[in-house]
Amino acid sequence: MYTSGALILSNDGDFVYKVTHPKHEIEKTYTVTIKGIVKNEEVEALRKGVKIENYITKPAKVKILKIDEEKRESRLEITIHEGKNRQIRKMCEAIGHKVLALHRSKIAGIGVKDLSLGKWRYLSNKEVNKILFFGTEKKNSLYN
Repeated sequence: MYTSGALILSNDGDFVYKVTHPKHEIEKTYTVTIKGIVKNEEVEALRKGVKIENYITKPAKVKILKIDEEKRESRLEITIHEGKNRQIRKMCEAIGHKVLALHRSKIAGIGVKDLSLGKWRYLSNKEVNKILFFGTEKKNSLYN
């Protein structure tokens, strides 16, 4: 099983809290390759919320990216804002599919498409503001 993608590291506790606590609804987008051919009703279940462990997940944004009939694999883009431990894997298991590869491609819409595997970069002030004010109409910032 292969896992890769975006991480945000910070020594600013308030900022980390903003990124990680579900109440702030910061979106995290994943590309996930699963075993088997995903069905439309399974995608709808993810969109509505599925039961994992002792709770039902919040609705997810889900898009089918590719179905490989020959390999019997499907690739999905899933966007969530909860971020519970191993949530994407558990969601896929809840609809009957094992995760083969998982990649977090975006956090708050900030992507890692142009960043090589194992490399890092600083967030720009604009990106920090995007996270701090994600989902709000605020125009001013402490980080200008």
